[in-house]
Amino acid sequence: MGVHKLAHIIRFESARKLTRVPAGHPCGRVYGLAFRLEIHVEGKMDLATGMVVDFNALEEAFAPLKAELDHNYLNDLPGLENPTSEVLVAWVWERLAPSLPQLRKLVLWENETSRVEFAG
Repeated sequence: MGVHKLAHIIRFESARKLTRVPAGHPCGRVYGLAFRLEIHVEGKMDLATGMVVDFNALEEAFAPLKAELDHNYLNDLPGLENPTSEVLVAWVWERLAPSLPQLRKLVLWENETSRVEFAG
């Protein structure tokens, strides 16, 4: 039996400002983003369930993080004092990976043209 690759998208909205950009940089001011997070998992299908992982289980695994991130000011969260998308996606990985052994990659979109991919 082959390996299946699944992706599930979760959306959340947050405000931030980047603290290490040059003076006058627009991201040095507070602004909001509607993030889209792709959670990519991989594994063999369980013959009993017909699934690698239930998509609802991915929602449940992310729920505690969504409660921290959604409609919040990222800079106030420990570890996100300079919440670039690169920092944020690694922060999410560190907290999500222990509960999802099938996790292979996260893709964080900060808008329709800019994204960062991370595999811890």
